[in-house]
Amino acid sequence: MNSCVVGLQWGDEGKGKIVDILGETADVVVRYSGGANAGHTVLRNKNEASFALHLMPSGILRENTQCLITNGVVLDAETLLQEISGLQARGIDPMKNLLISCRAHLVMPYHKKQDRLSEEALGKNKIGTTARGIGPCYGDKVARSTALRAADLLNLDTMAEKLRKILEIKNQTFAALYGDTEPLQFDTIFEQCKIWAAELGGIITDTTAYLHKAIKEGKSILFEGAQGTMLDLDHGTFPFVTSSNASAVGLSAATGVPARAVDRWIGVAKAYSTRVGSGPFPTEQDNETGNYIREKGHEYGTTTGRPRRCGWFDAVAVKYAIEIGGITEITLQHVDTLSGIKELKICTSYVIDGKAVDFFPAEADDLARVECVYETMPGFEVNLRDVTDYDQLPIEAKNYVRRLSELLETPISMVGVGPGREQTLAVK
Repeated sequence: MNSCVVGLQWGDEGKGKIVDILGETADVVVRYSGGANAGHTVLRNKNEASFALHLMPSGILRENTQCLITNGVVLDAETLLQEISGLQARGIDPMKNLLISCRAHLVMPYHKKQDRLSEEALGKNKIGTTARGIGPCYGDKVARSTALRAADLLNLDTMAEKLRKILEIKNQTFAALYGDTEPLQFDTIFEQCKIWAAELGGIITDTTAYLHKAIKEGKSILFEGAQGTMLDLDHGTFPFVTSSNASAVGLSAATGVPARAVDRWIGVAKAYSTRVGSGPFPTEQDNETGNYIREKGHEYGTTTGRPRRCGWFDAVAVKYAIEIGGITEITLQHVDTLSGIKELKICTSYVIDGKAVDFFPAEADDLARVECVYETMPGFEVNLRDVTDYDQLPIEAKNYVRRLSELLETPISMVGVGPGREQTLAVK
């Protein structure tokens, strides 16, 4: 059986843990979108520190699982090598079971510089980029003539010719647009490329061909999305989005595998809502409740460390994510974080300019004017961290889970009550 795990909110839903759990029975785990701006946290057990993964597929902690980084990912080779080194220091050797698509585009130093310069130029209108060069890299992918791919690392002579021309264009552009007076140097960047080629060249291959062979052989494949549906370039809260199709709809283009090859579409949501950076956020609680959720849920970015904005569960947004993604089941994470809140609220519908809205707004300006219609439910005081069976949850927690499932018209199959593998409960 082939499965796909995607986020249903603004990212940070807990996808890494779910992929790690499901990876136990998967032959192949595929990271198919985004770049080093993503952050998946995985905790194998309570007796060791968690793993913060950015480019590495979350199945990498499973020794017998083949992991792929496919063409939809923009590859920051420097970050990937740091991740590999960090994992090796903890007794895990990713080089044994990792493959990189030759079609994956490379995040270069000039992409990061462009990201920083562009964001500074926008001033108060900045979009909240992580400044890791993701957007500029995807931009060059579309521009084509200024793009470099992982395959270029396999032919350094040709890559050198391309890089010289690209740097000439980039340095002229940065000087003209931003008044930049520190041009990027070919020799410095090309030396980095030679290191990347030496370290990663042996695992660069055609992952699309690999996946189609795996499908024919009947292997179990698990596809891992990055960020969340509300950050999808086409279907999220544009322009406050990421630069890739972070929803389930992006899988086919980012892997070369047709959607019909996936049997199980698993959406991951928190029991509340969070987002990082700028952009409209209808259920945000910039108050004591939001602070309580942030501190209890440790809501700080895995990649940036930035505090996340926190709010009530938005059933309108999540149902939209389910509908466009064809989601067949939900895993609801961070239910334990809500413990201690006397009354829990769920946004069940939107009102814009006095009119009820029955579908998630396409425009960020409209979303910014949303008034939320809330339903209130009793909270629970019990600490859920030590609960090992769904039936042991307090009735208030189970009623909350049941009500969300009803509103979303989708079964909730798993409930998370902590970061560990064993703290994910099967819903009966």
